[in-house]
Amino acid sequence: MGSGRHVGQPAEGSDGAAARSSEDPAGDENTTDVPAEREDAPQGPARAGRRQGSAPALWDVDTASAGPGEPALHADDLPDGVVVADARGRVVLFNSLAAQLTGVPAESALGRDYRAALPLNGLDGNNWWESSDPYGGDRERTRQPERVLCLPDEREILVAARYVRARPGGALVRLVVTLRDASARAERSRADLVSEVAHELRSPLTSVKGFTSTLLNKWERLTDKQKLFMLETVNADADRVTRLIHDLLDVSRIESGRLEVRRQVVDLPAAVRRLVARRVTSGEPEERFRVETHGELPQMWLDADKLEQILSNLVENGVRHGAGTVSIVIEPCEGGAAVSVRDEGQGIAPETIPRVFRQFWRSKRRGGTGLGLFIVKGLVEAHGGTITVGRAPNGGAEFRFTMPAGTPEFV
Repeated sequence: MGSGRHVGQPAEGSDGAAARSSEDPAGDENTTDVPAEREDAPQGPARAGRRQGSAPALWDVDTASAGPGEPALHADDLPDGVVVADARGRVVLFNSLAAQLTGVPAESALGRDYRAALPLNGLDGNNWWESSDPYGGDRERTRQPERVLCLPDEREILVAARYVRARPGGALVRLVVTLRDASARAERSRADLVSEVAHELRSPLTSVKGFTSTLLNKWERLTDKQKLFMLETVNADADRVTRLIHDLLDVSRIESGRLEVRRQVVDLPAAVRRLVARRVTSGEPEERFRVETHGELPQMWLDADKLEQILSNLVENGVRHGAGTVSIVIEPCEGGAAVSVRDEGQGIAPETIPRVFRQFWRSKRRGGTGLGLFIVKGLVEAHGGTITVGRAPNGGAEFRFTMPAGTPEFV
C-alpha cells in the first residue's frame, strides 16, 4: 500500500481470518470462516485486487492499476481518510488523510488495536467502539452509516464503516473506516434545523387549527368554560410558535455574525430580581428562588433585552431540569461581573459538558429544539463574555457567565 502505511498483509496461503489469539476482538470460539476465494491472498495479474465478479478490494488497492505503464492506485490518492483493521483488529492501513484528520501519525497507528489507534466517542460522550462492537456484534451487519463522532480532543469528525465478512453472517475479516472533516456537516446541519423546526411547529399549529375550527363551527354549542379553555390554548401555542421563530432568527444572526448588541447602563441585580418576581407572579413559589449579590459591581453596559433572554433561559433551565432551590449569584470579576445560576438537581454528566452549548443538544430529560443554550452562548459571547457549565456547590448544574463592564464607543 505504500511504505510505512500498509503492514501486516497475510502471508500467501493464509485466509486472514484463522488463528485468532485470545486478544482477538473478533474472537470466535472454535470456528474459522474461510472465504470461498481468499480476499487477501495475492492474485494473478489478470485478477489483481479482485475476487471473482467483484470490484477491486481496498486491501489490494496498491496493485490495482489503471493500465499498462500507469502508476498504481495508492491509499493516499483516496479523497477520504481511510483506516483498515484486519481480522484481529490490528490496524494495517492508515492513510495520510486519516493522519491529518485525527492528528495521529500513521507510523504510530499501524499494528495497534483499532480502538487504541482511533479512539472515538459518540456525541453522548460514550465510547463508540463499545456501543458499535464491530467484531462481536450482530453478524448480519455489513456497514455503519455516516455519523458525527468526536475525537479525544472533542473535535467532530464524520465516520462511516464497512464490515467485510468471509460470508454472510460470518466473522469479520476486515474493518474499513472512512473519515471526513465535519465541516462537510454544514449542509446536514441546515437539513437538521429544517427537520427540527418542522417537528416543533407541527404540534402547536395542529392545536391552533383544531381549536379555531371548533370555535368557528360550534360556537353556539360550546359553554363559556370550553371557549375560554380553547382560546387560552390557542394563545399559549401562538406564544410557543413566536418563541421558536425568535430562536431561529437568533441562531441565524449568531451563525452569520450579524447579532447586534445595543448597550446601555444596566442594573444587573435589579434585572435578576425583576425576572424572579415575574416567575413568582406567574405562580411559582417564591422559596424556589434565591438571589445573592456579593461585592460592589462596576457600571455595566449591556443589551438589556439580550441579558433578560440569557437569564430567562438559564433560570428556566434550572427550574425545569433541576431540583430544589435555583440560586442566582452575582459578583464582581476581573473587568466586569459574573452571574452563576445553580440548581440542586442531578447535574450534567462530565462527559457531556463539552456538548452542552451545541445546536440540538438535549439531555435525556430535555425537550424542545435544543437551541436554547446555543443561543445563550452566542448572546454572552456577543457581549465579549464567556460562559461555562460545571457542578454546583450543593450538587446540580451551575451555569456561570461573565460580562465585561465595557462602554459604548460614543461615550
